[in-house]
Formats: sequence, structure tokens, C-alpha cells
Amino acid sequence: MKLPHRRKFLHLAAGTVALPAVSRIARAQSYPTRPVRIVVGFATGGPNDILARLIGQRLSERLGQPFIIENRPGASGNIGTEAVVRAAPDGYTFLLTGASDAISASLYEKLNFNFIRDIAPVASLVKVPLVFEVTPSVPAKSVLEFISYAKANPGKINMASSGNGTSLHVAGELFKMLTGVNMVHVPYRGAAPAITDLIGGQVQVMFAPISNSIEHIRTGKLRALAVTTATRAEALPDIPTVGDFAPGYEASTWFGIGVPKNTPPEIVERLNKEINASLADPTMKARLADLGTVVFGGSPADFGKFIADETEKWGKVIRANNIKPE
Repeated sequence: MKLPHRRKFLHLAAGTVALPAVSRIARAQSYPTRPVRIVVGFATGGPNDILARLIGQRLSERLGQPFIIENRPGASGNIGTEAVVRAAPDGYTFLLTGASDAISASLYEKLNFNFIRDIAPVASLVKVPLVFEVTPSVPAKSVLEFISYAKANPGKINMASSGNGTSLHVAGELFKMLTGVNMVHVPYRGAAPAITDLIGGQVQVMFAPISNSIEHIRTGKLRALAVTTATRAEALPDIPTVGDFAPGYEASTWFGIGVPKNTPPEIVERLNKEINASLADPTMKARLADLGTVVFGGSPADFGKFIADETEKWGKVIRANNIKPE
């Protein structure tokens, strides 16, 4: 006579256990129910801002809510990152994260947050290949010739970058470490003025975004020696990689989406799915290619491992060269 009661109890218990899972699924399916903001730690008009607006527009179309870009420039993006760290973990505040966050983890001694601990990875977006380029007055026509030339002229070659501790700077420092060449770092306030002086011959070498340099390379104002990614770049298919001559070398600027830690995992998964679907869209891929970027999507776990690896790699470069923020 007790069996029916026992069955009823087990059914009720099972239903009670299932309720949270059902609630989580329902929350993910109904998300978002109001506008979402994407925080960009840099000023409007730059590559970070343009990319955030592209992905925001596509997510808005897919999810039916406005994705509003909020620019919070300053301290190499750290002001924007901290704003997201302190935001509610409800899926309504994103961070357009990037290589600057992985570099800042070691570059700045006293940040008010731990990037890897406090920001949950959602999805990687794109990589931006860099090109190792020289002003035409430099006689080297290849990486090996440049290494020989630099070793014959120690301390006489000026290497431009977009500023102390930027991805362009550390890419050059990694090259110096792996090849043993001695170049003088000359920081600028941004890639554009650095490239202008490179064309003019005031500096001799730079690791620069392909998108900023490709027209100058095509017209002969600059000479490309190699690309910095592990494989050749689609935009410069005839140019070898730095790693062909300096084994283990790889560098690029990259971007992705993060959210505050403790954001519900079902929302993170939903966002990851929608972002990867957006990146796979042919129109979106073509637009991103026009910007000189290479799509690299994946799971939250994939992106988290990538961030950890990048943070460790650039931390070693920063400590070995005693790089300090400007």
C-alpha cells in the first residue's frame, strides 16, 4: 500500500531536481529581454570600435535587442575592462577583449582586477596578422638578410611601434629575443604616425598591422619581409612567415568577447553559439576580411586556453625586457 506514495515522492523529487535545469534553459532561450552593452576600452573609430559595432549589429539582428557600444578609453583598455569586471554578471554587459588585456596582465603591476580570474571567455572573434616591414633604404630583402644586417649594425636600427607595451611593440621584442638582434625601440602614439615615419626613413623597421600597411607595400613605399602569424596571410600570400626563419615565433593582434565572471553558463553558451554563427555568415566573413582580419571562432573553453597561453607568452617577453607602461 506504501508503493504508490513512494512512486509519487520519487516523481516529485525528480521534478524538483529538473526545475532548475528547465529554468536555466528557459532563461537562455528568452535571453535577451532588454538592450545589451558592449564595452570597448578604446576611443571611437579605431579597429576595436569598428569590430564591436559589426558584431553588435549582427547580434542585434539575430537576438532582437539593441547591442549598444559603450566606449571607455584609457590606460590601454584597462578602464573598460574594469568597468565590465564590476558589472552585474547577468549577460547584459560584454567586453570587447583583445591582446591588450593579455599584455596588461604583466605590464601593469597594480591592476584592480585579475583578467583571467574576473572575465569569463565567451568567444574568440578575429586575429589581425602583423607584417614585419622595413623602409626601402634598408638593404635586406629577406628575414635572414635583415638579421645579418642588424647584427652588423647593433643599436643603429630604430624599431617603431604604436607605443610601449602594445602588441606591435612586444611582437618586435619577441623577434629580438629569438634572433639576438639589437634594435632601438621608438614608441609612437598609434600605428599611423609610426608608419608615416617608417615611410619617411626616420625609423627603419616595424611590426605593423597588415591592414595599415598593405597599400604602402603594394606601391613600394615599404618592403614586407615576413608576416608574424604561424601561417602565411591571405592578403600577402607570397610573403613567408617570421617563424620560417625564427622557429617558435608567432604574434598577432586578436579580439574576442568576454563577460563578468559568474555570468550564467547557459547564457555564455547561447552567446557563443550566436557569435560563431555570425562569424560563419559569408557577408560577415567578407567584411572582416576587408578589414584585414582572420576569423577564428571556437568554444568558451578554447578561447580561455588561448587567453591563458597569450598571457603567459607575453608575460615572459615583458619581464625579460623590463617593459613598463608609458
